[in-house]
Amino acid sequence: MAFRAWLLVFFLGVELSAFVFHCTESKYIKYNTTSTIVPGKLNVHLVPHSHDDVGWLKTIDQYYLGTNNTIQGACVQAILDSIVPALLADKNRKFIFVEQAFFQRWWNEQSEEIQSIVKKLISSGQLELINGGYCMHDEATSHYIDMIDQTTLGHRYIKEQFNVTPRIGWQIDPFGHSAVQAYLFGAEVGFDSLFFARIDYQDRAKRKNEKSLEVIWRGSKSFGSSAQIFAGAFPENYEPPSDFYFEVNDDSHDSPIVQDNINLFDYNVPQRINEFVAAAVKQDGRVNALYSTPSIYTDAKHAAREAWPIKTDDYFPYADREHAYWTGFFTSRPALKVYVRVMSAYYLAARQLEFFKGRNKLGPNTDSLADAIAIANHHDGVTGTEKQHVAYDYALRLAIGYKEAENVVAESLAGIANLISKSGWSPQTKFHQCPLLNISYCPPSEVDLSNGKNLVIVVYNPLGWTRKDVIRIPVINENVAVWDSSGKEVESQLLPLLDVSVAVRKYHVKAYLGKSPKTRPSYWLAFSATVPPLGFSTYIVSSSKSAGATSVREDYKSESRKDGTIQVGPGKLKLIYSGNKGNLAQYINSKSLVKESVQQSYLYYRGDEGNQTVNPQASGAYVFRPNGTYPIKSDNKASFTVFRGPLLDEVHQRINSWIYQITRVYKEKEHVEVEFLVGPIPFGDKIGKEVVTQITTTLKNNKTFYTDSSGRDFIERIRDYRKDWDLEVNEPIAGNYYPINLGIYLKDDSNELSVLVDRSVGGSSIRDGQLELMLHRRLIRDDSRGVGEALNETVCISKKCRGLTIVGKYYLRIDPLGEGARWRRSFGQEIYSPLLIAFTEQDGHDWTKLHLPTFHGMAPSYNLPENVAIITLQELEDGKVLFRLAHLYEVGEDKDLSVMTCVELKKVFPNKKIKKLTETSLSANQERTEMERKRLVWKVEGASEEEESKVVRGGPVDPAKLVVNLAPMEIRTFIIEFSQ
Repeated sequence: MAFRAWLLVFFLGVELSAFVFHCTESKYIKYNTTSTIVPGKLNVHLVPHSHDDVGWLKTIDQYYLGTNNTIQGACVQAILDSIVPALLADKNRKFIFVEQAFFQRWWNEQSEEIQSIVKKLISSGQLELINGGYCMHDEATSHYIDMIDQTTLGHRYIKEQFNVTPRIGWQIDPFGHSAVQAYLFGAEVGFDSLFFARIDYQDRAKRKNEKSLEVIWRGSKSFGSSAQIFAGAFPENYEPPSDFYFEVNDDSHDSPIVQDNINLFDYNVPQRINEFVAAAVKQDGRVNALYSTPSIYTDAKHAAREAWPIKTDDYFPYADREHAYWTGFFTSRPALKVYVRVMSAYYLAARQLEFFKGRNKLGPNTDSLADAIAIANHHDGVTGTEKQHVAYDYALRLAIGYKEAENVVAESLAGIANLISKSGWSPQTKFHQCPLLNISYCPPSEVDLSNGKNLVIVVYNPLGWTRKDVIRIPVINENVAVWDSSGKEVESQLLPLLDVSVAVRKYHVKAYLGKSPKTRPSYWLAFSATVPPLGFSTYIVSSSKSAGATSVREDYKSESRKDGTIQVGPGKLKLIYSGNKGNLAQYINSKSLVKESVQQSYLYYRGDEGNQTVNPQASGAYVFRPNGTYPIKSDNKASFTVFRGPLLDEVHQRINSWIYQITRVYKEKEHVEVEFLVGPIPFGDKIGKEVVTQITTTLKNNKTFYTDSSGRDFIERIRDYRKDWDLEVNEPIAGNYYPINLGIYLKDDSNELSVLVDRSVGGSSIRDGQLELMLHRRLIRDDSRGVGEALNETVCISKKCRGLTIVGKYYLRIDPLGEGARWRRSFGQEIYSPLLIAFTEQDGHDWTKLHLPTFHGMAPSYNLPENVAIITLQELEDGKVLFRLAHLYEVGEDKDLSVMTCVELKKVFPNKKIKKLTETSLSANQERTEMERKRLVWKVEGASEEEESKVVRGGPVDPAKLVVNLAPMEIRTFIIEFSQ
């Protein structure tokens, strides 16, 4: 959340920082700047480094060029331009640069002469490209697949241009740190150490006192010591010591500039040296200062051969002072958060289709979307902690990237589908997609079929196993039927498109596209689709003589409700609602024999506005500080409507004037889908509101619940407790909030309650038996963490604005104890990678006879094991293929699926011959064996050899059999070369 080029000072165990870019005129004085470590002295490592936000107060372009300086004086281009002559002036000087989104732009603008000089500076170690990703990604609200992709973009570029592999993690500004960051983006990319700044102020105080800021971090209980990393937290955030703060255009700290001209009256070198030494000798000993890098510092630490304390789990939640928990950003800007998530899933699928068709070097391609997603995962991007105009910039980049990727998908589907076109007839099939389907806007499906036209729907499955799901699209005709590619009618159901959805559709289509919809569909058409792994199925929607299965509507008005119950659900799962109040009361699964009392409700926390006389801390984009809890009760006149049909039942409830909810129970699924529409949050009372939904059961979880780490591992949380220190509870709600990217669950001796999400949100278990998710926030004060704006998002038409409305989903299930992981993992992957739907029209030809109606990317009879996902299948520019497999389960998570499993590559690629298979690091910039060979081995306090030997991983791949084994939680990355 800051924009700087720093001078960080490492005291071999304590790290401080100071900025030293200043201008003086003085007589030339030659200083001894030899970069060597002197034994017996306190070696102070001076590390000049960048911290250039890839968007925050200004857009990425404005930061790079130094424009819009009325907001912030900052110019990355100038920093990089000035570094080259500064390093050339003294071979002992060092500089590290982090953000590849900036560096690559600068590099591509340089002359061959400058590029040659920079290559020498990098080769000599004077200039080090550290961390190496496109940005310093967030660790709370970023999904691990996005983190992998953006890191890979940077690492492969650095390898290609400079033949260098970054070896140090540098996450000095994200607002807390995930376990996934430690073991995936530490150990699995080949880093030797990881440095960061932001940890809880109580944790920091204890660690400073115990001298345990530096640890061996084991972030994975599945991998233990095999994925550990040396990690160091700074003692004072990333701020410099007192009197050594030289930020450009910042007079607030008033640090004296070094005046080294002995002829000037204000010559102060001895004084400044003494003050510098005084800051250093607090660590005891004589001082030797040297220009350094974190790599040099890490090697010095390793050479000391000391043993370090162990750190497990993560560094969430983060508070920088009392009453200031940075847990609000887990939910801030929920529309941007879901946009990033949707685009991430689309990018995964688009790369697969691009591979099947063959990458077009001239375009369109998926590169633009890759760049946009990488940039948006910056720690002031997807977090929602940027200024509003910057949030617009992120969204615009995603939209531009999507548009090009949409063309890739359309061309790829057309190319694959046209493989069996008859000779002499070469149709130019044009596929259309619906990025605004979440607000029921889909022009390709809203065509009049009464005139004999047929709608062709191609459904692509990016996962490695066969999926059966219910597709829902808006249609205008009532008398329609759905047929599969073999001519068999598919079971379907019509549900009315109600006024509330139409209103959202109408307003937001006009706001986003600048025009009103031309049609108004009357129905949602739902039908059941079965799709092969890494393949597609085709369905035809056509007019029918009679209406399809129209949902039966049942209205329960408040004045006519009785004391009985209302049962909802056409399959094994039933929800029971009270007849008089219309509230959810019970969850019954006749298959698993679960029967549990369940209530669901809404409330809002009033955002504290801060008080200068008591405590100035307000609730804002970063900080969640509630000041009171206010239940949101349904209006007594609120409608309660049930739609019943053969595929699913829907319960529609208007909670109040700005919250609407649809609860779906499917015939062939054993979970509940809740779609919520929240907003505009009323603002007339000048009260900031943070809107929450709560699920309440009778489960006795004894303060314990579990949340995911960046969409991957689940970590145990205990209310009002921290494993690493004795927690002083000053914010009992905000201090128990955690980031959720995949899901949250709790359990007792009998059952477990799980909730999965469609985007990053904040959540907790504030009371036993209860889970809550924060869905939306609208606040009236800035929280004084630099962004300088209240979190008050609006949507505007013709300069008239109203508060942002959020449409989203979460999913709920109750399982017998020990059986919930299977749903959380498998269905969680389906949430992340939804079916991709594309539309075209059939006009005068039998489409399924002239086109490939069903496509199998893998061998037709082959499915990946249920516990494995393909998270990358991408043709690279050189024709090679980047391929990643991820085991979805942790050790001990499921009795059947937390086991070693295997993938047969010959069946994954049945139509290609693998010429060469090279296993690489996670970021695909070095061979795996080389990475493991050169990684530093660290000593750990109290570690036993027995513990060290328990870790299991998949072994080398036999080049003849081509079978990949994966142990629990293992991700394996390969570069594949195919025979021509």
